[in-house]
Amino acid sequence: MARDFAKSFYHSAAWLKCREGFLKSRHYQCERCGGPAVIVHHVQPITPGNISNPDITLNWDNLEALCLECHNNEHGSQGVTREGLAFDENGNLVQTPRSRRTSRAAQDRAGPSKNLSTTTI
Repeated sequence: MARDFAKSFYHSAAWLKCREGFLKSRHYQCERCGGPAVIVHHVQPITPGNISNPDITLNWDNLEALCLECHNNEHGSQGVTREGLAFDENGNLVQTPRSRRTSRAAQDRAGPSKNLSTTTI
């Protein structure tokens, strides 16, 4: 979630255009794990002192396309929540992609669901 001093920047037309162009240039692929990128991360963090400097905020050399999980790992968000959960870019608690796969695997291990309308002879 954006800190108060950066909220107006992250809603600006310049950032939204930069973000979209950058993600397209990276084919919406996480530069760390290859998963689907949904966040554009600033390698050199934005601070109150550099928020007005486009060489920091809008420079593609300072950006990295990341999936939600890699971005949360970058910011240490994994230790704040229960395993398999993370905060999305809007601050909502969501299930991570890895835990969704685990859930499906657990369902597969449990075997087929019983359908009462079918009988076996």
